[in-house]
Amino acid sequence: MLNLEAYGWSDFFAAAFDALEKRGLEPARVALQHNHIYRLYSKRGEIDAATTGKMRHEALGQSDLPAVGDWVAVRFRDEEGKATIHQVLPRKSRFIRKAAGQRAEEQIVGANIDTVFLVTALNNDYNLRRIERYLSAAWESGADPVVILSKADLCDDVQGKVEEVRSVAGGVPIHVISSKSNQGLEPLDAYFEPGRTVALLGSSGVGKSTLINRLVGSDVQKVKEVREHDDRGRHATTHRELILLPQGGLVLDTPGMRELHLWEGGAGVQDAFEEIALLVENCRFRDCNHENEPGCAVKEAIAEGRLDSARLENYRKLRQETEFLELKREFNASVVEKKRFKKMMQAVRKRNESR
Repeated sequence: MLNLEAYGWSDFFAAAFDALEKRGLEPARVALQHNHIYRLYSKRGEIDAATTGKMRHEALGQSDLPAVGDWVAVRFRDEEGKATIHQVLPRKSRFIRKAAGQRAEEQIVGANIDTVFLVTALNNDYNLRRIERYLSAAWESGADPVVILSKADLCDDVQGKVEEVRSVAGGVPIHVISSKSNQGLEPLDAYFEPGRTVALLGSSGVGKSTLINRLVGSDVQKVKEVREHDDRGRHATTHRELILLPQGGLVLDTPGMRELHLWEGGAGVQDAFEEIALLVENCRFRDCNHENEPGCAVKEAIAEGRLDSARLENYRKLRQETEFLELKREFNASVVEKKRFKKMMQAVRKRNESR
């Protein structure tokens, strides 16, 4: 019998599960997902499961289905040694991005995360603007962001890079590590308390899998070296997986992201660019575009060297991206409502026909 508290079970989830327990359901946490098959951590140990057909049919989007890190209500099929997922419990946090492609669809990278390690390698992967984007998404998720600068052994100016990141991180903790030489790993132990979940996010080849192997103490994740000709990483992890660490705590490994399109970045962008948001309040005009308007506090800060113009440009880009997505979501919401009404009417007709 597994101790669910070690896997993140808390009063938050217990309160939501109270009514479900009376229906004979049991709680479990999603450790791995492959198509429509899930591996769960439950009181009875690790077990494979699938959602009910009704759950899949009624889902209007990916957010209605289980994601790695979710707590779910299941019914065990003892004769088969498997389980059926009936419901997803409310999430206390979720890291979302826009799914690849032109359609405005969300993709849940991980749920019920306490801390997000935003991993950037100090080689050719280093990109300050990308770090700003990751911070925006992390603040929106409800988890606490931490910046991890990996592969310090491949950088000739580590302190210079740290100062650059500090200038955009807004007080977020920054850790410099080298898994190859075990540099800077010990301070990370403080984030892995029993029952707490840390997600690792970053591009391919930044060293997420290597870091997890160091944390676990064995090679549980495949590792691929960077390509020598361009110093770029290759995918080692091909799926999301929640791993229990020997010392307590859980780590969520994720495939490398070639790109991170924001989904709900409005508040997250404001948090990640807090100093710009404060400057905007001091502009003379409420609808200031921060271009040629008189009394623009933002342009004044750039002229005085208090604000980097590239940071302002990225702030504008992310704001425009989230505003455009908001319009798409509003349109999709009307389409979804029509689908919901159509399904409801189909159910009514079936009931009437069966009488």
